[in-house]
Amino acid sequence: MSLRSTARRWTYLTHRWLGIGGCLLMLLWFVSGMVMLFVGYPKLTPAERLAALPALVDARGWQALSVLPEVVRQEPERVVLTTLRGEPAYVVRSGANVGAWSVLTGQALPPVSAQLAEVSAAQFAGGPSFVGAMPLDEDRWTHSRALDPHRPLYRVGVGGAQPGDVYVSSHTGEVVLDAPRLQQRWNYVGAWLHWLYFLRMQSVDPVWTWTVIVLSALCTVAAISGIVVGIWRWRFRGQYRSGSKTPYQEPWMRWHHLIGLMASAFVFTWIFSGLMSMNPLGVFSSSRASLDIARYQGGVPADTGVLAQPAAVLAAVHTPQFVPVEIQWRRIGGELFAVALDGNADSRVVSERGGALQVSTAFGAEWLRGRVAAMSDAGLRGFTILQAPDAYFYPRAAEAMNGAAVRRFPVAMADFDDAEATRVYVDLATGDLLLALGKRERAGRWLFSFLHSWDLPAMLRQHSARLVMLLLLSLAGTALCATATVIGYRRLRMTFRHKRRHAPHARSQRVDTATSNSAIATPTKAAMRPK
Repeated sequence: MSLRSTARRWTYLTHRWLGIGGCLLMLLWFVSGMVMLFVGYPKLTPAERLAALPALVDARGWQALSVLPEVVRQEPERVVLTTLRGEPAYVVRSGANVGAWSVLTGQALPPVSAQLAEVSAAQFAGGPSFVGAMPLDEDRWTHSRALDPHRPLYRVGVGGAQPGDVYVSSHTGEVVLDAPRLQQRWNYVGAWLHWLYFLRMQSVDPVWTWTVIVLSALCTVAAISGIVVGIWRWRFRGQYRSGSKTPYQEPWMRWHHLIGLMASAFVFTWIFSGLMSMNPLGVFSSSRASLDIARYQGGVPADTGVLAQPAAVLAAVHTPQFVPVEIQWRRIGGELFAVALDGNADSRVVSERGGALQVSTAFGAEWLRGRVAAMSDAGLRGFTILQAPDAYFYPRAAEAMNGAAVRRFPVAMADFDDAEATRVYVDLATGDLLLALGKRERAGRWLFSFLHSWDLPAMLRQHSARLVMLLLLSLAGTALCATATVIGYRRLRMTFRHKRRHAPHARSQRVDTATSNSAIATPTKAAMRPK
């Protein structure tokens, strides 16, 4: 057999048996993917969190930032004044640690009890919380690594407009996730099924990770071999004796061939991009060694002054149109700023100049440029203010996988002249670093996000047309995998029947052969009698 014939035969066999092994899995991926277009995995978006917070009012008697322990104030990532357990409190995050202090007394708040978790959940949901908060480290909805500083969590059942489960931090009492009951039910045939989360035991689970990677890789090979076989079997010139371009007359095989030719490119890119979403072997992870966020933040100010007084900040920003629900203090370039947020996620920047507070809606672009440049020893190749989405920085709907990411405008885009051509996006409204991309992350954006979701800003603006097209192609993929499932089932049934049919005959042949061999090998008594 020639090399060409051998390669052709193995291509057919590869597609047949990988298709049989993976057709049902791919069918479930397409069905669950269509559900995910409308219902996403449970997450708490910034807008949901802020909308549930009560207004910060009557700041009389509230302690300043200086009430926090010195060791806490030295290296915090962020200090937040918000409402916890029904009362105002400071929340301090530093690395993997998070803690809470009372604004009224300055004392560290005690660990959260089940009763306090129920109070926080009821306040968030706007309805009753059911008695019996359950402590847990992780369950099917809480795999996100972002929840690690808050573990163990309390799961609290709530009523209200969207009855379901609310997850509360055991360290601070913050609501960190909400999972409405209806969303949970749809997720069993949506994201939970799509990502094979029934195999995932914890947030870091190498077994689950590599199971998904291997299955996705095998299904990708099945799709590639199917494309090749489908093209080989199609008569681009002339026809088969039946008068058709396809050799298959049996309906299931015929439809599998025809649908495969029409939808094969989408099926392949969709499965391949799903594989890329797992970032196999870290191929889309840059080291970002050139970036130093601590240099962007700068040192701790020696004197925080009136800016550290919550009452003064609230008085400066409060208007009938802007009622703050949270104040966040952060350092940029060694200076302290307060960012106030209201229930609509609108913000105000408060700075101190000459002992007086100044309020603005955003940081100055030129001032911010100098602080961003300090992140790296590599020079800036460009610094641009974007007023609209580009190919890498764009908002997504809440049901999307990254729907909770903050993506608002205007935003500063800075390109560094380092080996990885690092690009960062900094929020002008808050000074937060929202996104950092090296060459590898940008490649991952195209090989995963674009191929999997068709999420170019121009496509996202055509929401209805994009949704209809994705549904139609997903239905085509579903039909392709459904026909493959039927064909695979019939092939396996035929194979097993064939084995069962020939099994008794094979056994009888072995018995007859053994008897014959025994007769030949064993001498008769007459032969053994002496002559």
